Amino acid sequence: MTGATSSSGRPISYWLTTGSSAPEPPLRGRSKADIVIIGGGLTGLWAAIQLTDTEPSLRVELLEQEVIGFGASGRNGGFCEASLTHGLANGIRHFPDEIELLEEEGRRNLREIVAFTRAHGIDCELEETGTLRVADCDHQVPEFEAWAEKARGYGLELRFLDQPEVQAEVRSPRWKAGLIAPPSDNVMVNPARLCWGLKRVALERGVVIRERTRVDGIDRDGDGVVVRAGDGSVRAGHAVIATSAYSGWRRRLRHLFVPVYDYVLVSDPMTSEQHESIGWKGRQGMSDANHQFHYFRLTADNRILWGGYDAVYYQGSRVGPQYDQRGATFARLERHFREAFPQLADLRFPYRWGGAIDTTTRFTVTFGSSEGGRVVHAIGYTGLGVGASRWAAGIVRDMILRPESDLLRLRFVRSRPFPFPPEPLRYVAVELMRREIARADRNHGRPGLLMRTLDRFGIGFDS
Repeated sequence: MTGATSSSGRPISYWLTTGSSAPEPPLRGRSKADIVIIGGGLTGLWAAIQLTDTEPSLRVELLEQEVIGFGASGRNGGFCEASLTHGLANGIRHFPDEIELLEEEGRRNLREIVAFTRAHGIDCELEETGTLRVADCDHQVPEFEAWAEKARGYGLELRFLDQPEVQAEVRSPRWKAGLIAPPSDNVMVNPARLCWGLKRVALERGVVIRERTRVDGIDRDGDGVVVRAGDGSVRAGHAVIATSAYSGWRRRLRHLFVPVYDYVLVSDPMTSEQHESIGWKGRQGMSDANHQFHYFRLTADNRILWGGYDAVYYQGSRVGPQYDQRGATFARLERHFREAFPQLADLRFPYRWGGAIDTTTRFTVTFGSSEGGRVVHAIGYTGLGVGASRWAAGIVRDMILRPESDLLRLRFVRSRPFPFPPEPLRYVAVELMRREIARADRNHGRPGLLMRTLDRFGIGFDS
C-alpha cells in the first residue's frame, strides 16, 4: 500500500488505506516551468487542473514535501460542501453585499466538482446526500425553525424537522430537532481517492509532480521567481502557494492564519443490525449545532466517522507528526459518541488521527500576492476546503491568467481577515477564545461579552 504514513509506519488516516498512488520522484537539479505550485493537496491539484484547462500549453510543476494528499486533504471528514463562506450565517456576517452571488458561485462549483469526477472517471466514493444538522439542546429548536425560514430567502433549501421527524432519520436519544439540506448543498467523498484521481488527471495533462520535495524559499529573479527545494530549484514566471496549515515556512503569511488541530475517529464496519438500530438510511453528512460541534458521516463500507469538538492550538503555530495523536481527545470523542448512540456500545474505533486546519479570523479562504504579483496564495479554509479549494484554485488561475475576471473584484477576494497577533499573544488569544466558546455552550449558546465584542470587529473562533 502506497500512501502517507506516520513515523510508526501506520497510515495517517483511514482514507489512506482505501487505495494507493505510486509516488512521483523528487526534484533533482534545476528545472524550468511557466508556473510552479507549492503544495500537493486539493488546492494545488485543482490549481494545476484549472491552469491547464485555461492554457493547455502551460508548463506546470507541482512540488509536495511529502506525498499527494498528506496534509488536510487526506485527513478530513470528506464533506464536500457548496459554501465558500464557512456557512451561510458566516457569509451574511462578513459579506452581506455579496452573499447571494457567493452562494450561487458555491452551488455552481459543487455541481462542477461532481461533473468533473464523473467525466474523468475519478472513483472517490462520491454520494449526493445533502446534510442533516441536529439540535441536542432545547434552545436550539426555535433557532432551527427561524433559521430555516431565513435561509430560504437566500436560496438555501433547508427543511425543519421536529423531534419525531429527526428521530425517523437518525435515532439518538440526544436529537431534539433537525435541519436537512439537499445534495445541492453537500456531497460526501473519500478525500484521499479524490486527491489521487486529481493527481492522475494532472499527470495526464503533462503537469510534472515532484513528491518528497520540501521547499526552502522563494526568490525574485528578474521577471520571474526561483523556488528553492533541497538539492534543486525551479525557475518559473509565477508561483502558487497552496500549503494551507503548513504555510508557516512563508514568513509573510504567518499573520493570516493559525494551524488548529482537529481529531477524528473511524469505526469498524457496522453490521446490518447495528445500522438498522440507528436508521440513517439517507446517509447524510451530519453535525450538531454547538459551538464546539461534532461532525459525523458514513463511509462507503458503512463505518462511522466521528470527529470535531476539540480544536487544539499548539503554541508557536507548530505542526508535525507529534501532534497527530492525542489520547485525551480521542477518549473524549469516543465518550461523546457512546452518549449519542448508546445502541452502538460495542462498536470499535480502530482508526484515530489528527490534522491541522488553516484557520483565519473570519473562517474563510483569503487570497493575496507578493513579489510584484509573481507569487500568489490561497489560504485559510477553516475546515471547509474540500469543495471551496476548487473555487479558490479558479481565483488563483484568474490572478495569473485572467486579471480581467469579475470575480477578482469581489470584496470576498480582495479584502483580508483581521491578522493574528504574534506570539506569545497569539497563544493567549486563541486559548482565551476556546474557553469563551466552551462557556457559551454551557450558557445555552449565548456568547459572552468578549465574543460579542470581537464579533463586531469581524473576529471569532470556532471548533
